[in-house]
Amino acid sequence: MASVPSLAASVHQRLADALSAALPEAGSADPLLRRSDRADFQANGMLALAKKLKGNPRELASKVVAHLPVAATSADPDPVIADIEVSGPGFLNITIADSAITATLAARAADDRLGVPYAQAPGTTVIDYAQPNVAKEMHVGHLRSAVIGDAVVRILEFAGEKVIRRHHIGDWGTQFGMLIQYLIEHPHELDHKDAASGEEAMSNLNRLYKAARALFDSDPDFKERSRRRVVDLQAGDEETIALWRKFVDESKIYFYSVFDKLDIEIHDPDVVGESGYNDMLAETCRLLEESGVAVRSEGALCVFFDDIKGPEGNPVPLIVQKSDGGFGYAATDLSAIRDRVGNLEADTLLYVVDARQSLHFKMVFETARRIGWLNDRVHAVQLAFGTVLGKDGKPFKTRAGETVRLEDLLDEATERAAAVVREKSEKLGLTEEEILERGAQVGIGAVKYADLSTSASRDYKFDLDQMVSLNGDTSVYLQYAYARIQSILRRAGEDQRPLAHPELPLAPAERALGLHLDQFGETLREVAAGFEPHKLAGYLYQLASLYTTFYDQCPVLKAEGGPAQVENRLFLCDITARTLRQGMTLLGIRTPERL
Repeated sequence: MASVPSLAASVHQRLADALSAALPEAGSADPLLRRSDRADFQANGMLALAKKLKGNPRELASKVVAHLPVAATSADPDPVIADIEVSGPGFLNITIADSAITATLAARAADDRLGVPYAQAPGTTVIDYAQPNVAKEMHVGHLRSAVIGDAVVRILEFAGEKVIRRHHIGDWGTQFGMLIQYLIEHPHELDHKDAASGEEAMSNLNRLYKAARALFDSDPDFKERSRRRVVDLQAGDEETIALWRKFVDESKIYFYSVFDKLDIEIHDPDVVGESGYNDMLAETCRLLEESGVAVRSEGALCVFFDDIKGPEGNPVPLIVQKSDGGFGYAATDLSAIRDRVGNLEADTLLYVVDARQSLHFKMVFETARRIGWLNDRVHAVQLAFGTVLGKDGKPFKTRAGETVRLEDLLDEATERAAAVVREKSEKLGLTEEEILERGAQVGIGAVKYADLSTSASRDYKFDLDQMVSLNGDTSVYLQYAYARIQSILRRAGEDQRPLAHPELPLAPAERALGLHLDQFGETLREVAAGFEPHKLAGYLYQLASLYTTFYDQCPVLKAEGGPAQVENRLFLCDITARTLRQGMTLLGIRTPERL
């Protein structure tokens, strides 16, 4: 089905047509339409136009109004505009016809996508997110990249964009020399049992890492053997690579178990870590040096920037290759750009990475632009995110001052949510299995929503008590609104079905709900364009709030206007539920039918 134009788009087009008819000398002037608390919409374009045409804005506005089809004077049997008035110095206050609101929503309801259009010019986005480190536990610092990245992937794909996922895991570096050497000298450390679960895999790796580190710190000979093993790893020695692969595979079992708890799908082909670009590093350095973008400085290959200086005012370079011949993170990141642009044919490179790495990526992107790997056709964006804070406003730590394990945090959220569900389980008749299932859906949804409802660039406080609350801006509030609607639809049964009746007048709460529902497509377009899932979260919270007002003020199954009004209000319930479900799905949050 074709996309459904929003009421704002319809009014904008009518205003533009009226402007052209009334004031042809104005050209293609923008009526500057926006939502208003004085009416449904307000157009403010007359003021700027009056300056341009050296006329009186109120008089110009009156001329435009004379060319607009309005319900009271229009021959159109289904006018969009019910009323329009000239206000103040020339504002146009516009009220939408009730019939137009209901008819537009009915057209949306007839479409699986709720009338939301695909992007006009979709491209290819490579998104780099969810980047844990091999042989290390995931902690609270890994939460935001995974949650924000997953939501952006879902939103872009819904818009029609081709999205290629890349999980740039930390699977290379000097620590692997230590780990591999220890495993060679203690060959059965990972063989005592197969890691059937992520918890067992991480337990194996933790134990081995601690033992290897203790030996590395206490035995100079082992330290030297470990350093030589790094050289073997970088040279591609078969035995060393085979053992390195064991670490990577064991870590993936663990990673995938944590992502599964987060309800995020991660697929093997999308995991391309630092090691995936090893074969490109020397070529990347050669191209940078031959082009003059990078120069040798004290033996290292560096890129310098006039506007980036250290505390003492000296230039801070991007070190691509160290003086000892080793490659830095910049070489890997620049090689990844070459691959993503040249082989994956990306238009947009999106990096969901901690804001503390902003300087690094600023230099990497500028280097790629200087050599031409980024240009007018291909651009790179860091979707920088802030820090997860504790209730005290400081970086989130355990009571012992250690970094919070992500698994522990997710388990606690699920347990807290299950306790909330269990309180209501008797009324709902839920089994223990259903309580635990709902607990996971509510708890994980609460964690995700708290993250996604905050602008990515801002820090936010992690407060589980607030997150699982039925009150306030929480996912539980949205999930409860959805479940409440499903309860109403079940009670309606087969005799009373959702059906739009455009001929019926709408109560104020129905109008407010309907106008907000109509903004779903425009909201998603803005969210996708700016990679801003928090705006979708804000839209959904307002939708649930408007539905709560509607529910309180407008009886549904006992509507005073008879069967047609019951059907119309059931229709408003149904399309609200579908919009909530679609929006929550795009945020990666489940919507239980009963809660």
